[in-house]
Amino acid sequence: MLLRQLTIAALAASSYAQSSSSIVLTGTNSVISGADYATGSQLSYESYASTITLNTTSGAGASSTARPQNQTITTNGTALTTTSATQTLLSGSARNTTIATGRTATSSSARPTNTQPCNGYPEFCNRKYSNITQVGAHNSPFAVRGNIAANQELDVTTQLNDGVRMLQFQVHKPNDTAPLLLCHTSCDLLNAGTLVDYLTTVREWLDANPYDVVTVLMGNYDVLTPQNFTGPVYESGLDRYAYTPPTVPMPLNDWPTLGEMILTQKRAVIMLDYEADQVAIPWLLDEFANFWETPFSPTDRDFPCNVDRPPNQDREISSDRLYIANHNLNVDVQIAGLSLLIPASTLLNETNAVQGYGSAGAMVNNCTADWVRPPTVILVDFYNVGSFNGSVFQVAADANGVSYNRDSCCGTMQRTVNAATSKKVSSVIVAAAALAVAYVMV
Repeated sequence: MLLRQLTIAALAASSYAQSSSSIVLTGTNSVISGADYATGSQLSYESYASTITLNTTSGAGASSTARPQNQTITTNGTALTTTSATQTLLSGSARNTTIATGRTATSSSARPTNTQPCNGYPEFCNRKYSNITQVGAHNSPFAVRGNIAANQELDVTTQLNDGVRMLQFQVHKPNDTAPLLLCHTSCDLLNAGTLVDYLTTVREWLDANPYDVVTVLMGNYDVLTPQNFTGPVYESGLDRYAYTPPTVPMPLNDWPTLGEMILTQKRAVIMLDYEADQVAIPWLLDEFANFWETPFSPTDRDFPCNVDRPPNQDREISSDRLYIANHNLNVDVQIAGLSLLIPASTLLNETNAVQGYGSAGAMVNNCTADWVRPPTVILVDFYNVGSFNGSVFQVAADANGVSYNRDSCCGTMQRTVNAATSKKVSSVIVAAAALAVAYVMV
């Protein structure tokens, strides 16, 4: 344990001292893997030779078996329905819903004026879930102050208030009797508490924000059976909002509009990266049947927009699926027997920027050129840090063809990281690394 602590101290300091496009710090005895998701030969990706129709009305695991809700939602005296001129409209402005043409086309046909934003924008109410680019928080729960394994600075409630709409994280089960925990690679490294507590917080936020749709992506780090995840979802109450798609996989144009998801109160898209079984549990979506991802935990500032997971997927299939652009730059640190990926902190102002080399804006432009549509999710570390407050949200707004209010972010704090920081910690890097290596030699 002491060795791990000493090594982590070295890693903490080293994260401030890099600047090249792809960085690897090497040491001795590099034997422990620090992968940010489940790895190994036991992993498999479901291959769907044909589309499966899911049971959305009855049976164990169907979303309709969750707590029933009225089709008309009333909160604080406001009803979410389009049946009365005095009630909030959720029709939105008309837009071209053909995904392959991107986000810019609009229709000139007359439509009612929407008075209520969906996910922050009136324009989104009439747009399909698959036709919106959203900001995702990579390792959302890992916002533990003073822990170098943290990927965020602000808690999940603040993330959602600021506009984050995908929450991604790892789930671990340390032993047979332990609850599902939110840990970063190892629960010795960072333990952010139980899955049920976290999901309860998300459900409470959805209760208070009835016009928003949130996506929860759980990393099945220990490759558990999917039934392990149903208990925490039901116990948290999040099941009442769980969206069940009509089929698996889901083509792009089959996704509902945000307005439809809000009116039916199916406002939580819940996914599992490995071992999902949508026939048994229709509302627990198989991530890689519905999404693909660019390279995970990238260390390359070019951020290539190729399909990394699922591997070897045909381009024709990828072109008809949602996709996540992993835009969280890491440093691959190998020292004193550990190999870990840690956030490239000193480059956050550039990585989360609207434009420039290695920026989120440049990545979205490249992906749009490659796939004729922007990413569904821009997954980032420390979303509150960038070229200005909320710059990653500006990138998403530009991809969506809407206007972003720069005064709406971020929480109560904003950190700026610059090159001067690396000079202040250079002596700490040397001391901590030397201490860790010296301990190995004792």
